Amino acid sequence: MGQLVKDPPQQRATPPADAPAPRRRLLDVLDKYDRYILPAPALIVVVAMLAFPVGYTIYLSFHEWSGGLRPPEFLGLDNLTRALSDELFWGSIWRTVYFVVLSVGLQVVLGVGAALLFHRKFPGRGIARTFFMFPMIATPAAVALVWKMMYDPTIGVLNYMVQAIGGPTLLWISDAKLAIPALAIVDTWMWTPLVMLIVLAGLAALPQEPFEAAKVDGASELRTFFSVTLPLLKPVILVAALFRLIDAIKTFDIIKVITDGGPGNASETLNLYAFKQGITYLHFGYGSMLLVFLTLLVFGVAIVFTRLRARSEGH
Repeated sequence: MGQLVKDPPQQRATPPADAPAPRRRLLDVLDKYDRYILPAPALIVVVAMLAFPVGYTIYLSFHEWSGGLRPPEFLGLDNLTRALSDELFWGSIWRTVYFVVLSVGLQVVLGVGAALLFHRKFPGRGIARTFFMFPMIATPAAVALVWKMMYDPTIGVLNYMVQAIGGPTLLWISDAKLAIPALAIVDTWMWTPLVMLIVLAGLAALPQEPFEAAKVDGASELRTFFSVTLPLLKPVILVAALFRLIDAIKTFDIIKVITDGGPGNASETLNLYAFKQGITYLHFGYGSMLLVFLTLLVFGVAIVFTRLRARSEGH
């Protein structure tokens, strides 16, 4: 019987025998820990780029500084006390929550519906899916400028469409009650395709056995959706909602371009309020404290949805 030929074990390259002792020790260390040493420079740069802005923002949140050569003045917890007693701060949090819940809620519902539609086979599905993803590709500032013109009460196309069906003339972004919903419509138009892509990938990965069993049992499509598809898709939907929640909390560009927080403070979210305090009014310390609150809000939402997803998967 033939003997099995085993591949010789791979050996690490060894330094030359005549190398000096310090050099040999250095080469041995490099050879032993190369998996950590080689990516270390890139990792250090990335960590420094992330850590410095965060650390400096936290540092400034305990100071007051208006720029210039004068060093920041230490205030302790004065900025925190100011924020907790600031009505505009609490109003910006409420408007942020209102905008996020409205826009993300619409995006999840429409994104799941679009995913179910594009999951079916029909002529021209690829072309239709491509056109549906166009808003996600466009630059947010350019999209905001286009929608700002569309919202114009005199020359905007949206009012023309509303009046064509017998509706009233709406002020849209000039109306305090409609400003946030108008911004949510823009955000929904832009980012529903992202939710659709995530849910569509989840649909493609679902096992077919539960659907075949439901078909054998004579379940209708609606019953199959609520009893089989939706429970199986719940972890995927939570991931899509988490991505959009984090991004919606930080939304700045479309709000800045379309309303700049107006009329009055009707659409001034926490991100925009922090920007105005820091950049417009040069209250860098107070603006930094507001950004700390914004970061904590994002982390809180991420933790809650991560636990919900783990619970939905039975972990």
